[in-house]
Amino acid sequence: MRPNLITVFGGTGFLGRTTVHELLNAGHPVRIASRHTALPASLQDHARLEHYRADIRDEADVARALEGARGVINAVSLYVEQRDLRFTTIHVEGAARLARAAHKAGLERVIQISGIGADSHSPSPYIRARAEGEAAVLREYPNAIIVRPSVLFGPGDAFVRNLAGLAPLPVIPLFGRGTTRLQPVHVTDIARALASLCADDPPTHQTFELGGPDILTYRQIVRLVLTHLGRKRPMLPIPFTVWHALAAVGSLLPNPPLTRDQLYLMQQDNIANPTFGTFADLGLTPHSFEQSLPNCLPAR
Repeated sequence: MRPNLITVFGGTGFLGRTTVHELLNAGHPVRIASRHTALPASLQDHARLEHYRADIRDEADVARALEGARGVINAVSLYVEQRDLRFTTIHVEGAARLARAAHKAGLERVIQISGIGADSHSPSPYIRARAEGEAAVLREYPNAIIVRPSVLFGPGDAFVRNLAGLAPLPVIPLFGRGTTRLQPVHVTDIARALASLCADDPPTHQTFELGGPDILTYRQIVRLVLTHLGRKRPMLPIPFTVWHALAAVGSLLPNPPLTRDQLYLMQQDNIANPTFGTFADLGLTPHSFEQSLPNCLPAR
């Protein structure tokens, strides 16, 4: 066993690779478990980093990736279902398989990444799967830690990049009236929180809901992006019923630009519940969305 070895499933993704960097900075040896055969350039040639090609759907792969580890972080995510990849397969069955293997291997720390708004009664299969995945993990490993971030942003993210992509339009369409409240959280802050949760001290909570310091409506976020890009555009409220109809048509495409699951998320506020664990409980101060935005936008 390598002391303090942490396995990160999904360690090549947007959150996963940032988490790997923070774990390495904290002194942990790290093992990335992913379906990708090659690591991103930023993660190559590090003395304390291993890479196992592993599929969370495969029991033998999962067991091998956990050998000798002290803890595991499940950062595997699926946002659009494909023929051989379903939300239940990844977020419920895969998460349960990982937690079960971790319990069998005697790991000290299991962290399951979920999301604010996870709800087993949601009309969205994605949102339901997130909640069912949490429950499945806790059944297999009752002491697992659940981390629910708000909307992630950071350099190269999909959230800000997609908003910036709307700037050339003469009119910016809004989801509903743009009044949904979000609490965007920088990907580095979530990664630092995960690294903190891998420390020796037991966490103060079992569930953490983590959002940034700014609570903003969707309209305010769009306005901030436009302002930083030096664009002035009118905004057009579009009812969610229209968006759902457009998403239904778009679902026929191989890579739909918008899904109904994303719309269901946008129809409800995405705000951290302070009764769960917070950044303050971890001794961390998250970055402001507005102050961090320039580093996340494409050059003008």
